[in-house]
Amino acid sequence: MNKKFIVWLKAALIRAVKTMAQVAVATIGVATVMSEVNWIALGSTVLLSGILSVLTSIAGLPEVKE
Repeated sequence: MNKKFIVWLKAALIRAVKTMAQVAVATIGVATVMSEVNWIALGSTVLLSGILSVLTSIAGLPEVKE
């Protein structure tokens, strides 16, 4: 793999993990107020947010200079 792609992939994955953590915290917070955490729904929501974050990163990452 070329170095440019590896730098992009690392930045995209870091961004995706941060997004997934934010979604998990928000979802657990809402579910706690409602007094039940649906772990399957939480997992699928977090996974989907990670996928969408990586797809959004294809358009460009400000962290990675061209």
